[in-house]
Amino acid sequence: MRVLLIEDEKKVAEFVARGLRAERMAVDVAEDGTVGWELAGTGHYDLVILDLQLPGLSGTEVLRRLRRQARPVPVLILTARAGMEDKVEHFEAGADDYLTKPFAFAELLVRAKALLRRGTPDRASVLRVGDLEVDRLTQQVRRGGKRIELTSKEYALLEYLTANAGRVLSRTMIIEHVWDQSFEGLTNIVDVYVRHLRSKVDAGPGGKLIRTVRGVGYSVSEGGEEG
Repeated sequence: MRVLLIEDEKKVAEFVARGLRAERMAVDVAEDGTVGWELAGTGHYDLVILDLQLPGLSGTEVLRRLRRQARPVPVLILTARAGMEDKVEHFEAGADDYLTKPFAFAELLVRAKALLRRGTPDRASVLRVGDLEVDRLTQQVRRGGKRIELTSKEYALLEYLTANAGRVLSRTMIIEHVWDQSFEGLTNIVDVYVRHLRSKVDAGPGGKLIRTVRGVGYSVSEGGEEG
């Protein structure tokens, strides 16, 4: 899962980002509306958490631009503006949920997960490739019915590969979806985590699922093998 947090209050942004990362999500943070729009308008995100009172572009304008482009990404408004008129205005502009400050992180997390579960209409809650199962709701992974314990980044990587089963994903694509912006350019970290995944997912008798396409990237498919 990849989340864009557009929030200019540094302490709030750090608090929310830390909590979401603990839930196995990659989080990009923008501290003003202009940068937030550039990221939201060009990147692929599963959720946008958006403050309204931002330097540069306002959160309202970011939301309107997203909806004018017909981008389906869910948007959770996170703001100190608690008036009913503000809520109505932003729901009509295309917001999916609205949470006012101060807030409890537990409530934000519940709302964020609800939007992520809803996602796009074709988003499956359980991904299957051969005898591998990835449950997006519980974040549990099983192969041949046996549970596999993964770290947060291993899980995020496997979920992304499995959601795109049969498709070759470049290291840059994986970095952009699974890791935060701070890892930009460190594509070798993908190779390290793929090795970790292979030692857990492909170690049993069921055959290899994680495939390397040399010079291109990685994919998950039945009968996977080194390219």
